Amino acid sequence: MALQASFLPSALSPHKEGKVGGGIKDSAFLGTSLSDHVKSDLNCSLLRCGKRLNASVGVRAQTAAAAAAATASPAIERATPEGKKTLRKGNVVITGASSGLGLATAKALGETGKWNVVMACRDFLKAERAAKAAGMSEGSYKIMHLDLASLESVRQFVGNFRLSGMPLDVLVCNAAVYLPTAREPTYTADGFEMSVGINHLGHFLLARELLEDLKASDYPSTRLIIVGSITGNTNTLAGNVPPKANLGDMRGLAAGLNGVKGSTMIDGGEFDGAKAYKDSKVCNMLMMQEFHRRYHEETGITFASLYPGCIATTGLFREHIPLFRLLFPPFQKYITKGFVSEDEAGKRLAQVVSDPSLTKSGVYWSWNKNSASFENQLSEEASDPEKARRVWEISEKLVGLV
Repeated sequence: MALQASFLPSALSPHKEGKVGGGIKDSAFLGTSLSDHVKSDLNCSLLRCGKRLNASVGVRAQTAAAAAAATASPAIERATPEGKKTLRKGNVVITGASSGLGLATAKALGETGKWNVVMACRDFLKAERAAKAAGMSEGSYKIMHLDLASLESVRQFVGNFRLSGMPLDVLVCNAAVYLPTAREPTYTADGFEMSVGINHLGHFLLARELLEDLKASDYPSTRLIIVGSITGNTNTLAGNVPPKANLGDMRGLAAGLNGVKGSTMIDGGEFDGAKAYKDSKVCNMLMMQEFHRRYHEETGITFASLYPGCIATTGLFREHIPLFRLLFPPFQKYITKGFVSEDEAGKRLAQVVSDPSLTKSGVYWSWNKNSASFENQLSEEASDPEKARRVWEISEKLVGLV
């Protein structure tokens, strides 16, 4: 987000009382008939015995049923039209979880004791050190290798995740690179310009491949979250800081962003590292909406994006000039008042992962100065359904899905 510059519900039904049949017929004892009063007393006594007998049988039946329930393994219910129930922790995959927003979100979710966090990272040792330094308990996370700059690595991650046997309940596409001072483009293993290759294309393939896993989840609320950015929205002040995001006619994307058949920029223009990042964020927000249009009604999966605020101290700015890194945090803190800490931003993203009130699909979430979430408006370009369709179709070809 760079800113340029779940008893067993089986209630046992009450045991029905049996009836004492027919009363006592007239009989004689030593030639004397039983009086109606005696007959009545005997009938009442027998009736009371019958009730006590039936009640005893009922209690034993209930006790046996309860014992059976206590020893039976609790079954996880599959999705039903009335909702989903599960007795287990949720499983969330977070890309780029070795630093910044990703790490803060992993920590926030792990601390609840309700989530198993899969930290999908390129550098295993860096992620392990970061998790320990953040104080994450060992049982709350698992690190798996993922290099979004390689489509083969993305496919290997999907295969390895499935081999782990874990269900997938939430996928958070968070990792990003921002190269504002780069004068020349760098490329992914598959020959794509690095910013769009990692931020958009790597995540697009990952999300498409793991969609079936999300569909199979029995968790109450399955979600696919793609982190957006205010810098990709030209309806904001920050989004109007040059160079502005603009996908144009997407001739560069269609040509492969490799600089051989065309430009390394989506719009076909000259390379600009800051604009490449902003364009990739527009693609992220467009893809969230396209996922929503294509799959939400059919699957019930929540598709969302967000801008948690300006994390001016994040490592995302490590490639910026030293003066910018020095002045940007106080500028955001005291002038624009848009500054949020990594911990606060992590809690906000954790909300979008788990909060029952944030299940609306197709939404771009933001937070106000009181840290209350609200549905924000995307720019015209970042919400254009025709552009979203074209980015989807071109991206499918680039990552080998069609």
